[in-house]
Amino acid sequence: MPPDDPKHRDARSRSDALVFDLFLTGACRLVLNTARRFAYPFAPALSRGMGVPLTYITSIIAANQASGVLALFFGPLTDRLGYRFMMMLGLFLLSLGMLAAALLPFYAVVLIALFLAGLGKNIFDPAIQAYVGERVPYERRGLAIGLIETSWAASTLVGIPLAGLLIEWHGWQAPFVVMGLAALAGMGLIALRLPVESSSGKARPEIADLRYAWRRLWQSRTARAMLVLAFLVSMANDGIFVIFGAWLEHKFNLSVAQLGLGSSVIGLAELLGEFLTVGLADRMGKRRALLLGVGLSMVGYGVLPWTGSALPYALAGLFALFIAVEFTFVTALSVATEILPGHRATMMSAMLAVAGLGRMSGAVTGGLLWTQYGVAAVALVSTALCGGAALSIVLGMWGRHRSRPPFIF
Repeated sequence: MPPDDPKHRDARSRSDALVFDLFLTGACRLVLNTARRFAYPFAPALSRGMGVPLTYITSIIAANQASGVLALFFGPLTDRLGYRFMMMLGLFLLSLGMLAAALLPFYAVVLIALFLAGLGKNIFDPAIQAYVGERVPYERRGLAIGLIETSWAASTLVGIPLAGLLIEWHGWQAPFVVMGLAALAGMGLIALRLPVESSSGKARPEIADLRYAWRRLWQSRTARAMLVLAFLVSMANDGIFVIFGAWLEHKFNLSVAQLGLGSSVIGLAELLGEFLTVGLADRMGKRRALLLGVGLSMVGYGVLPWTGSALPYALAGLFALFIAVEFTFVTALSVATEILPGHRATMMSAMLAVAGLGRMSGAVTGGLLWTQYGVAAVALVSTALCGGAALSIVLGMWGRHRSRPPFIF
């Protein structure tokens, strides 16, 4: 088709518009992810600002994480009401919570605010992932999902440092004001930019029926495999994530400031893992890339205890591990967008909810194993969990193709 052909120009215009929309929604996710993560490093500042014990702030963080379970109930609703509407709803809840906490700086209000922030993220994320699944061809889905997922790493590298500067300059309430206003701006831009979806295909009452949607998930062997993978990979990851600071502090007598270096290393690793998905997943095949990521994660967990002889080795081990883990999970999201095309948001919300349960389980088991047996036990369990995830992929995704080996995709 000639470059000056009207059809060519129209296709290019639609492509450019989609790229802009992906960057817009990625920026909105940056605000949501920052709201989800910023309480971790600034828990002491929040406790001093509200005049409550530090343990109260950990309760806020737990409430934020617990909101992920509710994503199960919003998936079918998203398939019924539309992705654009639910993205705006997620940003509205974030804005409501953040501005309420800024205006009424009391513990109970902040607790509700962080819960609403987590709920908003768990409404927004399946909606944008399903939107990408509907708008972007599957052969380029890894690129699109990888691009919007860079907002997760960016929250550590950009969002949290900016929140720290705001706290230092204007007090602990300042990040709440900025994130609340940014969420409102994101709502307005999404309302202006994203097209209103056709009601055809979303008018069927059964799409919003929870029992019908969950039955569709259960009937799909591939969907079940992805949910098992999401749980096991997330549990393995958080088992290490919750103890890596204690491990580095115990092993190398690091200060709090030095431990911040470890967080920066993980943020950079997450970003590189997301870019790796952008560059490799579509080219080598997303399911093959997924199995490769799980295999590399197993190696990373298995080797990690042996890197404790020196701090540079330990940081390098964590860096390599989190590249593999992020590459695995973002690639898994790309694959999941095409498993149930008629119930994309249901599939994505279920996957994120199950991943949240995995993170909660990993945090508990990782802490217990660390206190009783040390980092080697945590790494061994994480390696075994990834082995179970690899088995789930093979049995769930290639069990139907008996004529060819599961490692040839």
